[in-house]
Amino acid sequence: MYQQYFELNEQPFSIAVNPRYLFMSDRHRDALAHLLYGVGSGGGFILLTGEVGTGKTTLNRCLLEQLPDQTDIAIVLNPALSAVELLATVCDEFEVDYEQGTDSLKLLTDALHQFLLANHRANRRTVLMIDEAQHLGFEVLEQIRLLTNLETDEKKLLQIILTGQPELAAMLRRPELRQLNQRITARFNLTPLSTGETSAYIQHRLQIAGLPSDRVVFPNAASKAVYRLSGGIPRLINLLCDRAMMGAYGRQAEVVSARLVTEAAAEVMGETSKTPPDPVRASRSYARLLVVALTLLCVAVLFAARPNFSLPFTVETSLAERQGVGSAAINSPDMRTLSPDSQMPAAAGGAADAVDERPWLLSPAQAERALWGLLQGQPLVGGLCDAASVAGWLCERYQAEVWDAVLDHNRPSILELRRDNGFAGAAVLLGISKETAQLWTGATVCEVPVAALAALWLGRFSYLWQTPTGWTGPVSKGATGIVVADIVRALSVLDGLPVPPLSVYTAAVEERVRAFQRFRGLEVDGVMGARSWRALSDEIGEGFSLDIALSSALSDTGGALCR
Repeated sequence: MYQQYFELNEQPFSIAVNPRYLFMSDRHRDALAHLLYGVGSGGGFILLTGEVGTGKTTLNRCLLEQLPDQTDIAIVLNPALSAVELLATVCDEFEVDYEQGTDSLKLLTDALHQFLLANHRANRRTVLMIDEAQHLGFEVLEQIRLLTNLETDEKKLLQIILTGQPELAAMLRRPELRQLNQRITARFNLTPLSTGETSAYIQHRLQIAGLPSDRVVFPNAASKAVYRLSGGIPRLINLLCDRAMMGAYGRQAEVVSARLVTEAAAEVMGETSKTPPDPVRASRSYARLLVVALTLLCVAVLFAARPNFSLPFTVETSLAERQGVGSAAINSPDMRTLSPDSQMPAAAGGAADAVDERPWLLSPAQAERALWGLLQGQPLVGGLCDAASVAGWLCERYQAEVWDAVLDHNRPSILELRRDNGFAGAAVLLGISKETAQLWTGATVCEVPVAALAALWLGRFSYLWQTPTGWTGPVSKGATGIVVADIVRALSVLDGLPVPPLSVYTAAVEERVRAFQRFRGLEVDGVMGARSWRALSDEIGEGFSLDIALSSALSDTGGALCR
């Protein structure tokens, strides 16, 4: 009826679930990211809650469209079942054979376990999605928990997504369900839309239905009335807007007025009273104001007490520490603003270079230029650490007693050496095979006996590694921002999953990091530190490893070696 009047192709505010009309508010993006990432996080439970009509089912439908092809999914829409009935329903969804009519939990569980093992061997993921999970009984929830006991060393074989109303989260906090509650790796509560999001949501659905982008049917006053009367719940927004547009059509009005929205609310919901303000939003606003006020007060007190306050360190010291160089080394030759080869007196350095038949034994500045050229393929301008910082790399400097410590980082490294004349020397290490080291001169690869190299090595080495965007140090649960998004991207690439728009280090991210750390034999703490990130970069082929460095160097020299 009103579709033709407003020149629409279809009804824009149907309450039927249609992923085409999915409106991705910030909260919906985060929720979808949790669902997507949780599927690849190594198994366990994901909990999605929200009030009736907030879009949980629509999000689940959107999730199904984005899962990889190698994923088997079972969906239970009516969870008001006994434990036996639920297991039978899950087996039916997965097309698992079992004795029909059986009431044996063991037979059903065994059949399902065999299916999960077969899927694992076939490198397929298995996902069970249960909607309206607040209707599940305690016995059924406990049986579902037992299904997640089947696991390998790296992950559980069944991922379970529980979707329900907020009382589901409250129910899972009960003592008798604490074992299941502890296995939830990602939780998300989907809240209603804000005022601005409500307006954008209305316009979004109208445009999907064919309304030109420059035409407005719900002006600002009408959109605010929709928000006030619906509380930002999408299903109620749909009902109100649909009825209000019908009213506008009946009165031959070009736009929907706030009064029409109020009349629509009286017909749809049987009331016209204003929806009470959201206490959660109000408390958050007051909390932000309080934090700002306290911060300003603390700053005022601090500067009043110490009018001559100054920073306890210099910019140079801070930079040196960030680059992994101790404060004692700030005034060393390498840190001064000198010409590239001015680390030693010209006469001594020149004489040493003239008679030395070891082309791999470089000055520190030559080693820096050689390493930079290998990594970046361009001349080094200024100091190595300064150039690296601009390019998004980080300098690391270590003290070690054995070669294993150098090779463990799997990066081309600059070894600090002592020349025969006592001056500083260096070599760029590409790898060690048996008793031979491969060193890069900047022009060729030299094979050198490890014993000869060890006689000059001072036990210190440095290297560069490319950090995640925005890296300032180890990243752990609760962190936010672009650095988390880069970590999530890398993990998604590793898992072969679509990259979700997630920039929060959630419990699911932490659990996936733990699984990766176990797989690589790293310390399992769920924190994305430098070593874990380097290992992840290597795993997805983005790190500049020793093998890549050696291959690149040999390619540049046509495979020629010096000895």
